[in-house]
Amino acid sequence: MAEEDYIYRISTDQEWEEFKKNGSSLGGELDKSTGCFHLSKLDQVQSTLKNFFLNVKEDLYLLQVDPKKLGDGLIYESVDEVNSFPHFYGPDKTFVPLPLDSVVKAEKLTFSNGNFTCSFLTC
Repeated sequence: MAEEDYIYRISTDQEWEEFKKNGSSLGGELDKSTGCFHLSKLDQVQSTLKNFFLNVKEDLYLLQVDPKKLGDGLIYESVDEVNSFPHFYGPDKTFVPLPLDSVVKAEKLTFSNGNFTCSFLTC
């Protein structure tokens, strides 16, 4: 699969530790309150980081997720006229933990010159 065929989870250090310890994550407050995991396509990651994660004080990771491993719990939903984002609800919208075995690769993000970078993000 090409990198743009994957979907991406912006993960805090705390959430990434939960993944490694438990083999899954229940996500953050936003995920729990909306009943789904908020994910991004590759071309949406940078704007999502800048819109929602600029003031986060802990380390951030970008997780590359195989959408095929999420089955029918993965739904693409429009947020405006232009963007539709992948959201993982779990089977029948039951809000199950996001499984670690869906994560292909994880990389720590660095922030410099106004942009977040890692090997997935070339812009």
